[in-house]
Amino acid sequence: MTKVLIVDDEPQILRAMRINLRARGYEVVVADTGAGALTAAAATRPDIVILDLGLPDLDGVEVIQGLRGWTRVPIVVLSGRAESRDKVGALDAGADDYITKPFGIDELLARLRAVARRTGEQAASPVVRLGRVTVDLAAHRATRAPAPLTDTAGPAAGDGYPAPPDQPAEPDQSGEPGEEIHLTKTEWGLLRVLLSHPGKLVSQRQLLTEVWGANYETETHYLRTYLNRLRQKLEDDPSRPRHLLTEPGMGYRFQP
Repeated sequence: MTKVLIVDDEPQILRAMRINLRARGYEVVVADTGAGALTAAAATRPDIVILDLGLPDLDGVEVIQGLRGWTRVPIVVLSGRAESRDKVGALDAGADDYITKPFGIDELLARLRAVARRTGEQAASPVVRLGRVTVDLAAHRATRAPAPLTDTAGPAAGDGYPAPPDQPAEPDQSGEPGEEIHLTKTEWGLLRVLLSHPGKLVSQRQLLTEVWGANYETETHYLRTYLNRLRQKLEDDPSRPRHLLTEPGMGYRFQP
């Protein structure tokens, strides 16, 4: 049973979410202050945290930072703050998703399932595929499978036979080992952060802070340079990337 910690100082919201989540098979723990949330998280070890930012004692961002000091538990922010700076601040601090109030319970449940799915997949396998490239995060190894061969045998057009329609390329049957791809320490660090958040926008500030350090959070040109290098090495078509995507002015996303 998935255990959810709900942190909100509005009793009616706590009550409504507790009833709805329990009815759908979740185990629910509640807290109405930031300090209470940190204590409850340490004592009960929830699988997901639903967090309001407007708490009476601590700001929600402080709670996120407190949690991120020792746990990677998924955090879904549920807040009446709709300003972009509030969303960016929460995501930079380590939140996994952000929903503004008022909200629909069906949307909330879908977001919970999504973050649970992502964290479950991440925990289950350190091996990630990007097209023909396989990345093993645990072994720090990236390899590219040989390009598939197209079968050219058969009658030629113009010899009384029509030109054959395009067919999907057959998978390579040669058994040849994949080509080893060399990545630098910095490239591995950047790739690790992106692949650890599949489908999720990772802000420029978070990437710069985690890979280069807090003193580099404004050096956005580093990201452009290194993302271009990663695309050149890992994408099948670097000019039209499918997996390492740019969200202009916001950050980057790994799309599985």
